[in-house]
Amino acid sequence: MNYTERIMPQRSLIKTSLIDKISEFIPEAQIRQDEPMSKHSSFRIGGPADAVVTVCSEEELSKLLKLLHAEDARYMLIGNGSDLLFADEGYRGVIVKLGGDFEHIELLEAVDDVIRAGAARMLSSTANFARDNALAGLEFASGIPGTLGGALFMNAGAYGGEMKDVVESVTLMKSDGSSVYELSGEEMEFAYRDSVLQHNDDIAIYARVRLQRDDKEAITERMNELAEKRRTKQPVNFPSAGSTFKRPVGGYAAALIEEAGLKGRTVGGAQVSEKHSGFVINIGGATSKDVRELIDIVAQEVEQNSGIKLEPEVRIIDAE
Repeated sequence: MNYTERIMPQRSLIKTSLIDKISEFIPEAQIRQDEPMSKHSSFRIGGPADAVVTVCSEEELSKLLKLLHAEDARYMLIGNGSDLLFADEGYRGVIVKLGGDFEHIELLEAVDDVIRAGAARMLSSTANFARDNALAGLEFASGIPGTLGGALFMNAGAYGGEMKDVVESVTLMKSDGSSVYELSGEEMEFAYRDSVLQHNDDIAIYARVRLQRDDKEAITERMNELAEKRRTKQPVNFPSAGSTFKRPVGGYAAALIEEAGLKGRTVGGAQVSEKHSGFVINIGGATSKDVRELIDIVAQEVEQNSGIKLEPEVRIIDAE
């Protein structure tokens, strides 16, 4: 899942001076040039980005953001790439990922029902940590394949739960790297697949999640039940970005797609899943062009059949 993207009018010379400047404060092992974005998205699709830079501390992130702004560089912060479709041509700019300190998780001693976790922590791992500490409320997130930061950006949800139900507060860094501040859960303005992060360029780096004490075995049982639902109802054995379309008012995308006779429709290596028509999947060798074309076909034919216009939930990222 991605957090934010910033596009400036002029293209930086990514492969020369900018990389040299980044290398002054980011270890070379954390910088990858011409990195295929297919390695960084659950669709397994996407050409090379000019550079993928992993930052492991607030200091590194702040310095990098300040430099990117000073250089008017195009950049994008991503999580696990579980709702992204990158272009076949790749991404002209810098992809920023969080790691290191941003993967830390802890149970706060002063309040034993609150977890503090970094934005790079996988959401499933966060749910498992909660379970291991006999804390309930994150079971819905146990099968979502994104990071905590991406979940905050999208107000991720499943099976009746969503992030707005459990987030107490979020620590953010200003997009220019100048300062760090905190927002309450209410100030995050969570809505259906939306949050304040989609309307400013600032970056979530940590979150406090308030849960409820419960029996560990009962939590485990609920998580196992949801995992079984996913296995039986979703095409988890194929690369995808999860639900391809947002839930429309007054209906469900999967039902509308099926009613339009689109289940199994294929363009190249992209297919409307025969198991769950709400998913467009990569059945092998799908290109970004294949997926985009299939998304357009589905949206057009559903609107013709039902009068309802579907909006993509997957975030489509152009090369330039």
